[in-house]
Amino acid sequence: MAVPQYAILRFAKYKGPEISGIEAHNERTKEKYASNPDIDPTRTHLNFHLIKPERKYRAGSEHQIAEAGCRTRSDSVRVVEALITATPEFFKGKKRAEIREFFNEALEFIKQNQAPETIISAVVHLDEKSPHMHLCFVPLTEDKRLCAKEILGNKKKLTEWQDKYWEHMVKKYPDLERGESASETGRDHVPTRVFKQMARLNKQHDKLFEMLADVTLFNFKDKSAQVVAFLEKYIPDVAAMETQMKKYEKFFKTADGKQKALEKKNADLSAALEKSEQQSTLKKLQEARLLNDYERVKGILDRIPPEIIKAYTHRSTQKHDINR
Repeated sequence: MAVPQYAILRFAKYKGPEISGIEAHNERTKEKYASNPDIDPTRTHLNFHLIKPERKYRAGSEHQIAEAGCRTRSDSVRVVEALITATPEFFKGKKRAEIREFFNEALEFIKQNQAPETIISAVVHLDEKSPHMHLCFVPLTEDKRLCAKEILGNKKKLTEWQDKYWEHMVKKYPDLERGESASETGRDHVPTRVFKQMARLNKQHDKLFEMLADVTLFNFKDKSAQVVAFLEKYIPDVAAMETQMKKYEKFFKTADGKQKALEKKNADLSAALEKSEQQSTLKKLQEARLLNDYERVKGILDRIPPEIIKAYTHRSTQKHDINR
């Protein structure tokens, strides 16, 4: 079963003396890091900057704040740090150049949402368990006010940051999921990409259906070999869809219960309904159909002759042993 790969973006705000501490960690200026056993000093030389700091973090922030003519208090947020990464599964098998490309794309996202000149440093760490980037910027607004609250906002604004980050990254990395937050466990929609994933599976299902229909006693050996080869793509794709369906299981329990009522409402759609209501109803119908499509693409596996399943299992086991 495919393991979900999540895009991760987190923010932290710093006001004063602690800025030197995060700089020491990010820039690896300490000789030892007893507080962080995940750091492997033998790999620190692999770390790289996308933006190198011109000054110390605190000095750099104070310089920008002074140039902007901002007043500060002792509790003013002077530096915002963005931790940018993805779950470890995403980076498996990726070369250093591919990892650099990923973080360059993430840097472009930040630059589109925060003035590039406010960025103090962007450094990628490869000497810990999973590649990640520490990006620090001075929270200056477009009209040159020092206001981290306006930039990061409340929980709703932070959720918007997460949405925009995922929407930006998924264009280039379609396997990435949007990271879940505690406030989203009851999400009320299924992303478009899941429908696209199911559309591809439906086409594969129809192809598999045709292949099985062509299997006869006389051509069993040749045709079964073709089916086995096809299953090597189909079964992992069904498993990946199963992961998606489980992720939205709570939503589907509600959607399934309302399916009949929605179908009736769809039949009665007329000009009397507002366009937005029509779109909402049709969207819910699509989501309800997703369940039926999933059962369909999974159910065909029960129709495959046991001999073919046995051949597929044997072939998969052999490949696994070779790759070990």
